[in-house]
Amino acid sequence: MTKTNYDRDFLSQITFEPLSKSNWFKFVQLFGEKGACGNCWCMYYRLKKDDFLEGKADEGNKEAMKKLVFENKPTGILGFYEEQPIAWCAFAPREDFMKLENSRVHKRIDNKSVWSIPCFFIDKNFRRQGISVEILKGVIEYAKNNNIQIIEAYPTIPTKEPLPDSFAWIGLYKSFERAGFEIVDNKSKNRPMVRYYTDKE
Repeated sequence: MTKTNYDRDFLSQITFEPLSKSNWFKFVQLFGEKGACGNCWCMYYRLKKDDFLEGKADEGNKEAMKKLVFENKPTGILGFYEEQPIAWCAFAPREDFMKLENSRVHKRIDNKSVWSIPCFFIDKNFRRQGISVEILKGVIEYAKNNNIQIIEAYPTIPTKEPLPDSFAWIGLYKSFERAGFEIVDNKSKNRPMVRYYTDKE
């Protein structure tokens, strides 16, 4: 099943689930043989550079992600359309993402408990349909239901249009803006830090 035309009714039918042991195979189905992109398996932000590069071979990164999931660690949210996995959004406590914690540009602005969204992956047949905004809404709902008060992300503001899909994996600022996120730090003009505070509602 593919969807090639924007349809608001289609967007309303998308459902969301946290990645778990029970839907791991759906995650594998979505990421495919390339592990989303270059055998990443959403481990780029979670590992040291050398460990990540080593994990690109022999399904090392895939097994590392599977270990997190089967240990019941929070990793992210899957989006489904008619039971088909079509979208992924990494979502976990900021401290779980090593590269964020070591980032000079996106270093912590306070000591509050924060969950981060470092990246997305959307099935190529479903891109440019407004799904990124919908999955952000799904993440917000999940956060509210799990007493997560601050959601943080680091999207891009493109300097030129159109932006190739391969550069959109960190998320586009306009999608976050539409979902209600606000800029809280802009040390990087093209990669601002944005937050959504669920406890203000």
